[in-house]
Formats: sequence, structure tokens, C-alpha cells
Amino acid sequence: MENIITINKSNIDKEHICCAFSDKKCKESYELKKNWLKREFDNGYVFRRIDARAKVFIEYGPAEKGWVPVDAPNYILINCFWVAGQYKGQGYGKELIRLAIDDAREQGKDGLVTVVGTSKFHFMSDTKWLLKQGFETCEILSAGFSLLVKKIRPNAKSPVFKDSVKSGECEDKKGVVVYYSNRCPFSEYHVTTSLTETAIKRNLPLKVIKLDTMEKAQLAPTPATIFSLFYNGQFITTDLSVCMDSRFDKVVKL
Repeated sequence: MENIITINKSNIDKEHICCAFSDKKCKESYELKKNWLKREFDNGYVFRRIDARAKVFIEYGPAEKGWVPVDAPNYILINCFWVAGQYKGQGYGKELIRLAIDDAREQGKDGLVTVVGTSKFHFMSDTKWLLKQGFETCEILSAGFSLLVKKIRPNAKSPVFKDSVKSGECEDKKGVVVYYSNRCPFSEYHVTTSLTETAIKRNLPLKVIKLDTMEKAQLAPTPATIFSLFYNGQFITTDLSVCMDSRFDKVVKL
């Protein structure tokens, strides 16, 4: 088993952050994610990965400072959590969760909370796997999102989604509307370049809303603040690949 290391302000400039490290198109987006992490480290954010050139990592921090519209006081919010490729089935996922639980205990937290797809969503953690690890569903949205919790204190109050996400709709009811943030090293490039070109080719109205502050993210109409696409006001997908011309029509049924 490879060592698990923690990325922080002292080493982030020389260490990779797993996703997009070989995608030249996303070089600027990759640096924007690193800059986002540097700021969030001051809010108690944690980024752990294996000491290898691989996509095996977990990100989490205090839910009160999370860039997700949930109410979960005294919980740790897991954001990205991924074990990819040849590293699956080797215990890395369980170890990364164990480390997060240890941190939560040391900080006196009530437990862990995370947003997933009720059925697996793109760019979100594996729902079935988390349920097998003792997470429980505490709320389900009609748009297909679930809020999972793993309590350390059994009698602690359960987290809930904020009201802004309950309808599954956004305010703008015409054309394509996208909400995104620099929480992902792919998002900036594909939203501002790929999706713009895709929308122009189809003569579709496009509105892009960047969630560039924690406050905006916590009031978003979607729990997937990395990337969410709405069409005519209705939530459609968290799949960032929809931005590309070759994928758009397969995902968005016009």
C-alpha cells in the first residue's frame, strides 16, 4: 500500500492534486483549483492523497465553511473522494474515510456528511460504496441528490439540505444555465471554452454563473457546486463532459 500524504500550503506548489495533472488544456483551471485549496486551507480544509501519480484522494473540511448548500453544524463535509483505476479494491477508500473519521473525533465533531447522487452521479462519490461503509441517507431531493451522514454521536441532529436546492430548479427558465466553481480543475476550461462553443453551435441561450465565494455556493440552487447544468430551469446533470460538442446531445435531450 502506498503512503498517504497531506497536501497543504507548504507543499502544494510542488505536489500534484490528482485530477487534470496531464491535461494541458486545463492547465489554467488546474492552477485555479490549487489557488482555491490554498485559501480553503485557512478554513481547516484537508486534502489527502496517496504518494503516487494517481487519482486516489479525499477532500474535506468543516461543513460550516463548505461550498455546498447544506446545514450541518459541527460536521465534517466530504467533498471530492475518489479511488480510481488499479487502486480500487485495495483498501485505500476505507483508509481515507478512517482518517477523516479520526479527524472528526479529534475535533469533537458529530460525524461526516456528504452529497451524492441517489443513483450514481458524475463527479460525485460512489453512493452504494459509502452506504456499505456505514453512511446513512438523511435526505433525498427530487432532482436525484442524497445527503449521507455517518454519525460519531448517534443522537446528534441530522444534516439537511438548504431550501435553495429543494425545488430542483433555478431562477432562469430559458436556455442553458450553468453553475460552477473552481473546486474542480476541469471546470473553468470546459465551462468557459467547451460549453460556450457548444451552445453557439446550437444557437442556445447560455448563462454561466460562477460560484466564486463560499456564500454564493451555500445559496446555490444545486448541491453539486463543482458543476451543474440546468435547461429551461430544470436540473439536468452534474456531468462536466456535457460541455463538449460530442457529448451535449447525448445528455441534454432537446
